[in-house]
Amino acid sequence: MPLYTLTRMSDKIKFQIEFVIQSSPHMLYQYLATPSGLSEWFADNVNSRGEKFTFIWDGAEEEAKLLKRKSDEFVKFAWEDDEDDGSFFEMKIIVDEITSDVSLFITDFAEEDEIDEAKMLWTNQVSSLKQVLGST
Repeated sequence: MPLYTLTRMSDKIKFQIEFVIQSSPHMLYQYLATPSGLSEWFADNVNSRGEKFTFIWDGAEEEAKLLKRKSDEFVKFAWEDDEDDGSFFEMKIIVDEITSDVSLFITDFAEEDEIDEAKMLWTNQVSSLKQVLGST
């Protein structure tokens, strides 16, 4: 069961979800930070040119800028339409120091009336990621 937290920022609300993923951080990172990895679970197709990523769903394209990344730890993007409002989406890999359990910690922003829909979208997307990884 994912964990949720909410924070208000401008007109959008920041929310966070945590998912336990049975994978090594290195393998998981490849699915978060590379166009080929993201194409397997996040979008129908993903292309990149430098820091600019193009995500394609059902023929519709969305542009995002890669803001920051650290190998085997996290990637942070901003949708082209959202760059001015400070919102972003981040996928962070957390490894529990005691149990060595790996979690995927998602931070994203949505309008207040779209929070539940956004959480469900991430839950469905991460479910696809788990299938690709062979994680239960």
